[in-house]
Amino acid sequence: MISIELARALRTAGLRWHPRSGDRFVVETVDGPEQDAGEVFTVSEMTVEVHDHPGGQLIGFNGTTEWALDSVDVSDALWLPREDQLRGVLRDGFRSLQREHLEGEPLHVVTAVIRGQERSYEASTAEDAYGEAVLDLIVQSLVSDADDPG
Repeated sequence: MISIELARALRTAGLRWHPRSGDRFVVETVDGPEQDAGEVFTVSEMTVEVHDHPGGQLIGFNGTTEWALDSVDVSDALWLPREDQLRGVLRDGFRSLQREHLEGEPLHVVTAVIRGQERSYEASTAEDAYGEAVLDLIVQSLVSDADDPG
């Protein structure tokens, strides 16, 4: 699973979430001290549903969670994108994912073409390696757009 820190960085950089069944998230802004903001939830039609309202989207907890939370605004949830979702953001820029070992520890290397240059991103999990590539794609796009006078 992608790290919370990297998921936050992706959100801050501009990666937007359109909740779908199967998506994972954590609650970031909570009213009440006894709530565990580190618990990972999964959007599911049976237990955690997304409700569209004129003012935005709410994530509804259908009475199955152990703590009392009816719903949370989607802006208070931090999306934890899966490997396939991050790869999808890279689109045709994705080249490869390799698993290596460094001093006995797994190392995942994603190779992608970002703004015409082939680059590699290393992390201990595939999700984090993909996440680093997506973060670079977003940052490079923002930098390039800012440099474009027209």
